[in-house]
Amino acid sequence: MNIREKKFVVTGGAGFLGKHVCLKLAEFGVHEDNIFVPRSAEYDLRRLDDCKRIMGKGNIVIHLAAKVGGLWAHVNKQADFFYDNAMMSLNMVHAAHQVGVEKFVGLGTVCEYPDEISIPFKESDLWAGYPSKITAPYGLGKKAMLVAGDAYRHQYGLNAIHLLLINIYGPGDDFDPATSHAVPSLIRRVREARETKQEYLEVWGDGTASRELLYVEDAAEAIVLAAESYNKAEPINIGSGVEIPIADLAEKICKQMKFKGHIKWDTSKIGGQHRRQLDISQAKNEFGFKARTPFDQGLQKTIEWFMKHY
Repeated sequence: MNIREKKFVVTGGAGFLGKHVCLKLAEFGVHEDNIFVPRSAEYDLRRLDDCKRIMGKGNIVIHLAAKVGGLWAHVNKQADFFYDNAMMSLNMVHAAHQVGVEKFVGLGTVCEYPDEISIPFKESDLWAGYPSKITAPYGLGKKAMLVAGDAYRHQYGLNAIHLLLINIYGPGDDFDPATSHAVPSLIRRVREARETKQEYLEVWGDGTASRELLYVEDAAEAIVLAAESYNKAEPINIGSGVEIPIADLAEKICKQMKFKGHIKWDTSKIGGQHRRQLDISQAKNEFGFKARTPFDQGLQKTIEWFMKHY
């Protein structure tokens, strides 16, 4: 597919990941006039009619919009995470079929995977059990999009693909303490601890839990590559393939931000799923994606952006 000749709808295109996807589309030769970004003030994707209105704006729909948040939000807003994401998922797929778009690219999540499976997570293990209870409502809301895409592919021929994205980070991330994920949350809290001369930084869990992290520009490249050339029903993992313990992550951030205090682990607080790492071989085999940004380099860029803008 020559994507330069296509018109794109990018839901969530004004958000953290979406902005980078739009920039990456431009790098691939898509003119900015052919990239439509619906805004939430005008389009509520929980409403089918609003979803249908945006479908006529492009040949290819990249659905990134989602209700997202950090661990605290997942603990306290489970119904919201399930309802909003499930409704958006089902409406977007149904509208894509009704309007007749050429291709639907749905962004899924690592939270769709079962809580207890072997590392690294393989696409074939996706249905091997129930997701981690804390993030299951979010994960299952997104997983509904995979089921819908597969059903509409079989019944109506909709070219719907599903990308299972690992945790992302980078410049422009969400640093709101109420909604941010591990990397931006720790960056903000380390600066606060340093500026207030705290003796220690308190972090949930015991530090042994680990996460795979993908730099946002690499994630955007993977999404555009998949939009260009991946057309199979099977979901596909998008990640870096590198796993880092939370303890190491916290120490790296403290070191780069020159925080001299120590880390105090609050083991009374839940730490989420213990390990997450994806098998990323299929993305490389199917459309040649491999993450290019070393973690320390990506982390430094993220810290520098935060210090400049906050």
